[in-house]
Amino acid sequence: MNRREFMQVMGIAAASGMVLDAPQALAAPSADKLYELPRFGNVHFLHFTDCHAQLKPVYFREPSVNLGVGEAVGRMPHLVGEHLLKAAGIRPGTREAYAFTCLNFEKAAATYGKVGGFAHLSTLVKRMKASRPGALLLDGGDTWQGSATALWTKGQDMVDACLALGVDIMTAHWEMTLGDARVKEIVEKDFKGKVDFVAQNIKSADFGDQVFPPYVIKEMNGVPVAVIGQAFPYTPIANPRYFVPEWTFGIQDDNMQKMVDEARGKGAKVVVVLSHNGMDVDLKMASRVRGIDAILGGHTHDGVPQPVIVSNAGGKTLVTNAGSNSKFLGVLDFDVRDGKVSDFRYKLLPVFSRFLPADKEMDALITRIRAPYEAKLSEKLAVTQGTLYRRGNFNGTFDQLIVDALMEAKGAEIAFSPGFRWGTSLLPDSPILMEQLMDQTATTYSYTSLTEMTGATIKTVLEDVADNLFNPDPYYQQGGDMVRVGGMSYAIEPGAKMGSRIQDMRLNGKPIDADRKYKVAGWAPVAEGASGEPVWDVVAGWLRSHKTVSARKLNTPRLIGVQGNPGMLA
Repeated sequence: MNRREFMQVMGIAAASGMVLDAPQALAAPSADKLYELPRFGNVHFLHFTDCHAQLKPVYFREPSVNLGVGEAVGRMPHLVGEHLLKAAGIRPGTREAYAFTCLNFEKAAATYGKVGGFAHLSTLVKRMKASRPGALLLDGGDTWQGSATALWTKGQDMVDACLALGVDIMTAHWEMTLGDARVKEIVEKDFKGKVDFVAQNIKSADFGDQVFPPYVIKEMNGVPVAVIGQAFPYTPIANPRYFVPEWTFGIQDDNMQKMVDEARGKGAKVVVVLSHNGMDVDLKMASRVRGIDAILGGHTHDGVPQPVIVSNAGGKTLVTNAGSNSKFLGVLDFDVRDGKVSDFRYKLLPVFSRFLPADKEMDALITRIRAPYEAKLSEKLAVTQGTLYRRGNFNGTFDQLIVDALMEAKGAEIAFSPGFRWGTSLLPDSPILMEQLMDQTATTYSYTSLTEMTGATIKTVLEDVADNLFNPDPYYQQGGDMVRVGGMSYAIEPGAKMGSRIQDMRLNGKPIDADRKYKVAGWAPVAEGASGEPVWDVVAGWLRSHKTVSARKLNTPRLIGVQGNPGMLA
């Protein structure tokens, strides 16, 4: 069947009422047309980020709440659902709608299947490189953390997989939670002569020396191109400082400008930044630093279909963000003429495991990597009756499960779970395996705790996290979503001033007393010297005892002042 014949069949089917996204339609010969992306120009970048150590295909539900505040209201990346589809020109009910939004998630997931997986990503990378001579594959970080095998192998599983994938250049964030010695070991041994690990904003605390090269210049099809690294600026705040005690981070606009100018001075005709700032920070940086052609961003897990073009004193900069969980591959093509970029093309390609055959070599490597751990990973802990997911500004059903388990297991009145953005999703009536629990909890500091906190302290904690998320100045946003709260209700006004966002805190319907002490369970403390039973052990025990987990009722705050915000579903 050729394309014309196929379209005629689909037209007849549509006229007779057949759903075009039904499973039978997916078997059509043209199902992989999505990946026929013609080469454009002479400088090419392939970009993935925030895969969080997911080697196998997964389900991943995009957020239903991703609020923008201040100037960010109504602009990328703070659009969800229909608002995002309309802005990007994506038809509802399509596979692209499934990739970029949470709309009809369960039905769409059943129709279009799992996403990501390094074997399928590898097939796509090879296809794009074959049509784009000299293309560079950029890894935006959060690669060596997020799964059981990454934790148990100290990131070696992902290092081996990325080498096999053909990564050329990398920057970092969660990698640092393996500790500075381990990071240096990988960079200086595994990556030596193969992968450039770049970060202009990581310096020694004593003399301010560069810990890693700030950038690398490579020639591509006769054009010198520079890639500058920008690691997550708030690593020692968002994660334990004791993992990197002798390194400083920060945004460092002035040094970024210096590095751009230096690279240009050395002959670079194209300058891109491989960033782990988060998209709002990248947008502000793009407005302040001259001479950057594009920022290929990560950290906030935003799958942004089209680049945002930002004006600055030196011209214009493209700002992109390539989602998470090896779910997307960004393809950026520049046409460079007379020593400057004259035009570009960009496409953020969803990695549908059903439409991309697994690369045999990568698939075999993944099988070898996982083999020693398969029995432990595949332990069935319970069955979930409802969808389990994490991503969203305020809560997710998997987070709800964790706080419910903590309160019951620890005898706590209230529970907190970090607003981590990593963590895969499960469909209704699925087994909860140890692997999926580890996908939510696998860090090097996942200790559980039970402490007494006054009501005043609880409010201070919530206010602090809220400011990290909703400060109108992106440079004061330190990453993550709102802490997940179990047992206690509250209201939040994202647009209010610092210290005034949290209101109406209640426990069992009664106002929280500022002076009373409450038993609060939590996990992943950043303080040095913390200890406790690993959260996965606590939650696994709870799941084993329950066997079947009912659909979780989300404990989300009452929102004030955000009616009509396109960063939330109606």
